[in-house]
Amino acid sequence: MLDFDYYNPTHIVFGQNRLEELDKLVPPSAKVMVTFGGQSAKKFGTIDNVVEALGQREVIEFGGIEANPKFETLMEATKLAKQHDVDFLLAVGGGSVMDGTKFIALAANYASDEHQNILFNGFTPVPTESALPLGCIVTLPATGSEMNMGGVVTLNGQKMVFMSPLTFPTFSFLDPDLTLTLPKEQIANGVADAFIHVIEQYLTVPTQAMVQDRTAEGILKTLLEIGPVTYQDNDDIEARKNFIWSATSALNGTIGAGVPQDWSTHMIGHELTALFDIAHGRTLAIVLPHLLRERRDHKRDKLIQYAERVWDIHTGTDDEKITKAIDNTEAFFNSLDIVTHLSHYGIDEEGIEKVIKNLENLGMTALSESGDLSLDIVRKILLSAK
Repeated sequence: MLDFDYYNPTHIVFGQNRLEELDKLVPPSAKVMVTFGGQSAKKFGTIDNVVEALGQREVIEFGGIEANPKFETLMEATKLAKQHDVDFLLAVGGGSVMDGTKFIALAANYASDEHQNILFNGFTPVPTESALPLGCIVTLPATGSEMNMGGVVTLNGQKMVFMSPLTFPTFSFLDPDLTLTLPKEQIANGVADAFIHVIEQYLTVPTQAMVQDRTAEGILKTLLEIGPVTYQDNDDIEARKNFIWSATSALNGTIGAGVPQDWSTHMIGHELTALFDIAHGRTLAIVLPHLLRERRDHKRDKLIQYAERVWDIHTGTDDEKITKAIDNTEAFFNSLDIVTHLSHYGIDEEGIEKVIKNLENLGMTALSESGDLSLDIVRKILLSAK
């Protein structure tokens, strides 16, 4: 196991009918900006319920944060927050709203006018000394943003990662009832996203991190079991609760502590989303099986472990186990009606070259946990995904 530091200050409020507890968690004198995405949060009464739970506090609303939040939109929100002297942010939505709100939290207190610099730090924490505190009310489980310090924002057609310990949510509400209006497609995307978050931290190289491995395998097996149930049955609250907690646990830092991490699938998938507006979870599901086939020798030991422990494949040669595990993974995404080929989305070789160019522009020319996944290999992966 590698050396690590682990820190996570987020207070999780899990369960049904607990929104009234919001009053205890937001400072009584806070001036709150409630952020959200489309009109569904308004249509289904979620925003009204949140405002009611905030009681007598002054509330400013900012809606319209995109599914892939744009820098320009978030700067509008930042301007509004400064104009009204907001001192607490409350994100109501999925990963995009939460990520965008984290950016607003940093930008509102950022010492420089060059706010785009917040986004150029990748996985290095943003050098800021303060941020507005924020809380989250999750309506779309997927990204785990409700319990981590990271975010992704789109700038100039490219998705930029940022991180800061200052953007850990103070608290996050995980209420399955708030997810019941989600379209099935978004449930599928969330399941795929959570599954691949785990894979990026688990399918690397062995490091004798036994607790992290077993926890990761437990989340994967849970998603395999309850993902299709949640997708097909909107009334199975217990399955949904397990889906929600799986999505949070997949990226709250516990399974990634002390282990190498890959994130190649995410970096490639981000550019597919930025260029072609394909939902994030779907881009990951497109890339992952083809990446694993290309990288099967590099990831051999962990792929065998994955085959045996997650898919219960105990017969055949090691190569046969690996092949079956990867095929099963792709079939799992297909069972959620996620098509895992680029041609379905109208992406040809010209489109693939645009992805390569974006990665090159961002300096992402040596991906993976070992830094040996070149753009030539990315091209091979995407061509095999056609």
